Amino acid sequence: MYKKNNTLLLYSIIYFAFLYIPVMLLPIFSFNDAIHMVFPLKGFTFKWYDQMIHSSRLHKALMNSIKVGLVASVFSTFIALLAAKAFTRYKVRFHQLSYGAILLPFVIPEIIIAVALIVIWTGMGFQLGLVPVTISHILFCTPFCLLILISRMEGFDKNLEEAAMDLGENAWGTFWRVTFPLVLPAVIASLLLSFVISFDEFILAFFLSSSDQTLPMYMWGQMRFPKKLPHVLALGAVIIVVTSLLVIISYWLRNLGNPSGKKSKIGGI
Repeated sequence: MYKKNNTLLLYSIIYFAFLYIPVMLLPIFSFNDAIHMVFPLKGFTFKWYDQMIHSSRLHKALMNSIKVGLVASVFSTFIALLAAKAFTRYKVRFHQLSYGAILLPFVIPEIIIAVALIVIWTGMGFQLGLVPVTISHILFCTPFCLLILISRMEGFDKNLEEAAMDLGENAWGTFWRVTFPLVLPAVIASLLLSFVISFDEFILAFFLSSSDQTLPMYMWGQMRFPKKLPHVLALGAVIIVVTSLLVIISYWLRNLGNPSGKKSKIGGI
């Protein structure tokens, strides 16, 4: 048993080192007083962060990403909330087929989704921009939201809903007065996680945006110029910190008030 534990610990250390050491190099080099990512560091400076703060193009791209992320997170969470309610509380016709259809973006490569959407969108005579990017992000984020919300809805006592119905409340009133307050932590977790996914997404934005760049598109464009690399590293360091905090909060909220730890029969999370 002792040997097993040591092996598992060693594996965990190697695994996390493989995942996070390359990422942690971004914050380190963002304070380097040189434009090249090489050791030893030339010096310590905040000028790349100052350059990042005063970049008007970066501000515009950031606002575009925030707008797309907010709209995508709200709509994908709303769609997933209704779907999770249907899957966990009612006998839906073609249950497994419907569930599989919603989760399909998990297994379809993003580039295939992007090409399909660009063909449909331009074929209808519409121009590329933030609108098709937002629609694609809603499509892509909904499966993540669905798994979170199904897990939460199967984790609390259904007798509470039945008690409300017995006391004369209708289905809609029961949902808003009983179900929604209980799943609210998962709803907030879904909003945060889908916002992070939308905010970081590149491939769909690359195919469907036009002159209105999202933040990942802006960063990709700056990577072609060596002199602009350091402030991109500074931006990357800020994004790592913020998105990590949002994901941690999202995970904490998903399990808030669910001490039973009951797992979803459908989603398996």
